Amino acid sequence: MKEKTVATIIALTVWGVASAAFAENIEHVRQLLATKQCPKCELSNAGLVLANLEGANLNSANLNRANLSRAQLAGADLKQANLTSASLFGANLEGADLRGANLAGADLREANLAGAKLEGANLAGANLKGAIGKISYPGQFDDLYQWALEEGQRGNYPGALAYFNQALALQPQFAPAYLGRGAARAELNDYRGALADAKLAAELFTAQNNPSGVQASETLIKAVEIQQKRAREGGRGGGSGSNLLQILGGLLLQFLF
Repeated sequence: MKEKTVATIIALTVWGVASAAFAENIEHVRQLLATKQCPKCELSNAGLVLANLEGANLNSANLNRANLSRAQLAGADLKQANLTSASLFGANLEGADLRGANLAGADLREANLAGAKLEGANLAGANLKGAIGKISYPGQFDDLYQWALEEGQRGNYPGALAYFNQALALQPQFAPAYLGRGAARAELNDYRGALADAKLAAELFTAQNNPSGVQASETLIKAVEIQQKRAREGGRGGGSGSNLLQILGGLLLQFLF
């Protein structure tokens, strides 16, 4: 019985210490909201949803797992800040200084990063889907390509097209992206663009000695020609429910691995 009691006390003590280590520092949160001056502050797990932190000084602050969703952080100083696994969904980071910041695993979906300084920032595993601004980070191409496929699976062809365009701007020789973009264009009734992309994909796959890619390109060309013919005859063309991106999805995803 005594052993169980001691074990329970130890467990509760460890839990209490761990909880304290991961709890937000209320005084630092108050300081930040009142003055916008909180360099090197302890703000891990802080709840700062919709907070107005425009121009705030958060240099080297610990914002690990902080919730900054929809926060106003335009022009904020976040140099060397720890933002690992932080939620910055929809946050306004326009012109923010994030040089050397650790954003590994951060949620930056739909965040405004226009003009943000990201030199030396760690964006490994960060989710930047829908983020605004010119962003360069390891794995960016793979993310854009995968997001394009996801939007295509959902039937959001304009969104898929936009992501394919961004991916191809980074890797203009990546044949599968032309194949995917061609399928998206076909669903949007842009048959000329779809055929041009499918034929370019076939050329690149041929040059890369990829028979399965060439075959997929030829299949897409035939499918687009059928849709184009139906449209000319007054029938349903792209967006008819066939979803060429869904048909090609499995194959296109394989090219990432």
